[in-house]
Amino acid sequence: MLTNNSPPPCPLPIALETLQSVLSSLLPAHADDGDLYIEHSTSESLALEEGRVKHVSASTHQGMGARVIKGESAGHAFTDCFDHGALMQAGKSARAIAESGSSIAPVSIHSGKPTTSLYQAVNPSDGVDFLQRKTLLEELDALARSLDPRVLQVFANVSSSFSDIHIIRMDGCHIHDARPLVRLNISVVVEQNGKRETGSAGGGGRFALSRLTAGDQAKRLVREAVRLALLNLDAHDTPAGSMPVVLGPGWPGILLHEAIGHGLEGDFNRKGSSVFADKMGQRVAAKGITVVDDGTIPERRGSLSVDDEGTATNRTVLIEDGILTGYLMDKQNARLMGMQATGNGRRESYAHPVLPRMTNTFMLAGNDNPDDIIASLDRGIYAVNFGGGQVDITSGKFVFTTSEAYYVENGKIQYPVKGATLIGAGHEVLQKVSMIGNDLELDPGVGTCGKGGQSVPVGVGLPTIRIDDLTVGGTET
Repeated sequence: MLTNNSPPPCPLPIALETLQSVLSSLLPAHADDGDLYIEHSTSESLALEEGRVKHVSASTHQGMGARVIKGESAGHAFTDCFDHGALMQAGKSARAIAESGSSIAPVSIHSGKPTTSLYQAVNPSDGVDFLQRKTLLEELDALARSLDPRVLQVFANVSSSFSDIHIIRMDGCHIHDARPLVRLNISVVVEQNGKRETGSAGGGGRFALSRLTAGDQAKRLVREAVRLALLNLDAHDTPAGSMPVVLGPGWPGILLHEAIGHGLEGDFNRKGSSVFADKMGQRVAAKGITVVDDGTIPERRGSLSVDDEGTATNRTVLIEDGILTGYLMDKQNARLMGMQATGNGRRESYAHPVLPRMTNTFMLAGNDNPDDIIASLDRGIYAVNFGGGQVDITSGKFVFTTSEAYYVENGKIQYPVKGATLIGAGHEVLQKVSMIGNDLELDPGVGTCGKGGQSVPVGVGLPTIRIDDLTVGGTET
């Protein structure tokens, strides 16, 4: 007899009997794990350029991903159709991919233990209609142009999404999560004597859109974008060579995310392809450095009440006082490595397989005064914001381009520089950190991480730190 021990926390879009049938048929007796991932998501976006809203989009997608895990193999199949035949076919396909055997007895679906919600389970755009969003973008455009006559062009985008997620695990446990997400981006182009520069700013998180549209936050983003663009008009060429570099707090944590965080994800370490493989318990960074991945911070862009396998997210210490203490784990890699899942199994949507991914990754604050860190530079670069970058997971080598940086000499900031490129290897850079500021900041809520062809929202953070020696690629001739 089919049973349901307690009512599900949110109505399932598929009949309970159908889901029990699919779940029972896709899981073989000797499978290690498996689940059904059911998603219904909506998203809206408005974009302004040339003084008016030109692009409006709204979309809805839904579907189910079926997964069977056997050893190192994982079968994943999906459908965007909720009729019984399509759902059963997805389950059978996932099972076939995993090379499974006979089916098990029927599974009874039951509600999982309640989890702590880190955000309100409401559509973030509720209460802020299309006209209000359009008006907001037009006001931001007008503000940017009023700040300086050199502002030539303004681009602004406001977006929101809401995902209703149901995860039904191999044992029939039903877990629900409703995930809001909003973001506001501003970019301006300025021109002076035929020279053009750009500046950008943004913010967001897992909260209502009204938080971005109310108060002064959106206007602050406009002022920041204009400031950066004008700053770059006056920037000098960057001196090249090996020199000490100070990274500012907040968004420069993207270097930590890319150059170190990816190397601590479970799949790369299980396969031995990460520079951090087999280094558990060893010193991989200077004393005083502690790096954590924390998916439990309320309303942060990278936070999740549960990951995409239904595991509660955690505050996972990856490096403690310079010693490697943890990896980021989904359930499959954790089982194969004899470790605990850390709540880092993530996927872009029902149509994508689970991968171990970061949530909010940052270095904890130290005891140094940020002004003292900058003053310690005889000659070097102070990097405050970053643009693009690349990293090789196997070697840990990275290349990052700054979007805001300054040349420092005799302990004082001399002038802004453009085109500064930082080149190094993540594990080597960690060993060269000699000062850690007391000013930890998290990014404003704009991070998106790519891996395996999937994109997921993430957060980064960093206090001001001094790296004693780093290669700087410059533009000075």
